[in-house]
Amino acid sequence: MSQGLNGVRERARKNKAERFTALLHHVSVELLRESYYGLKRKAAPGVDGVTWKEYETGVEDRLKDLHGRVHRGAYRALPSKRGWIKKANGKMRPLGIAALEDKIVQQAVVTVLNQIYEEDFRGYSYGFRPGRQPHQALDALYVGLKRKKVNWVLDMDLKAFFDNIEKERLMEIVEQRIADPRILRLIRKWLNAGVIEEGEWSETEKGTPQGAVISPLLANIYLHHVLDQWADQWRQDAKGDVILVRYADDVVIGFQHQHKVKQFVEDLRQRLSEYGLELNEEKTRLIRFGRFARQNREELGEGKPESFTFLGFRHVCAKNSQGRFEIRRITDGDRRRKKLQELKQELRRRMHDGVEPVGKWLKSVLNGYYQYHAIPGNLSVLKRFRQQVARYWFHALEQRSQRRPTWEKLGPIFDYWLPVPKIVHAFPDARFDARRGMASHPR
Repeated sequence: MSQGLNGVRERARKNKAERFTALLHHVSVELLRESYYGLKRKAAPGVDGVTWKEYETGVEDRLKDLHGRVHRGAYRALPSKRGWIKKANGKMRPLGIAALEDKIVQQAVVTVLNQIYEEDFRGYSYGFRPGRQPHQALDALYVGLKRKKVNWVLDMDLKAFFDNIEKERLMEIVEQRIADPRILRLIRKWLNAGVIEEGEWSETEKGTPQGAVISPLLANIYLHHVLDQWADQWRQDAKGDVILVRYADDVVIGFQHQHKVKQFVEDLRQRLSEYGLELNEEKTRLIRFGRFARQNREELGEGKPESFTFLGFRHVCAKNSQGRFEIRRITDGDRRRKKLQELKQELRRRMHDGVEPVGKWLKSVLNGYYQYHAIPGNLSVLKRFRQQVARYWFHALEQRSQRRPTWEKLGPIFDYWLPVPKIVHAFPDARFDARRGMASHPR
């Protein structure tokens, strides 16, 4: 990080109310170069059709020209190219693909603004922030649920969050910290550039395009103001423990007392409505969860405790070998089945490829899958996942041969190419304590 950006961060740390009036000069040719080389090289091109590789030809002259246009106000943001990706529930989600130069400038501006907002954001906010990963959010949630007096969990979902951000309210929030008119003008250009789908341009009245480099930061700024700051103030007045962990718009809140949850949800609905947001009532759930959940539900005749899913893991009330309360985290079934279905289809497509190339591909896929999912308590699920992959590969090999293969013959091949899952991540409380210090707890 440059000395100038270090100075910005230091000022932001010392004065939480300072409005920064001169920031664009930090968007230098050097920062644009770093932003360019930090982009995904095989990402789909935007409406300009320019790929990372094509831009590399004469890149220094291109970046100097881009720098000049940005600083003299001649830079023009292009519309995002709209694509669609399938969600886990089968619905389609819009994805905005920005032009390459828009990505470069957006990344540079994000680097500058991060120096300010990283001093403002709360510790329990983890999504799309430098140096923060999903497993850190999972660790914090685990520790909070175990060490705090949590009896109720609110699994919260915001309805079409990125699509419903009110642009003018967003700009008002940004202007509380940013007073450089040139930076504000750039952000407005990106918000108002619109989208192109099947050759037709359309204006976006609300929201930030999912897929744009700048969108995660703007979303975090919006939710920091709308939710995080408000929730901090709310729980200071609440009796009993309240914990909160947020990863972008995926939020889990733990409460000690049920009546406080009802009050919180009622107040939250009002707060969100002031900023054009609302809860997704179908996905927002309140459940008993914690060390007394099993006993309380049995006394009420409600059966075993309910579970909730956060960042791909289902969280379940369980007991360890000593009979003490434990939180078991296992890969979400829907996510696991979706991945298996993708592998099954790809194996059919590769049915006539050789064993070695398919084996190398599967080995890479499984190792990548384990890298995220191999947490303590989840090994049995991963072993079943591996077994199912072996079955799919067996059937693919079976269909291409007139002589039916046997498990005895193919077993050594599967053992060679399909890695056996091993724990990758440390126990969450140990890792959380190492990162935060023994006296620190998620708040």
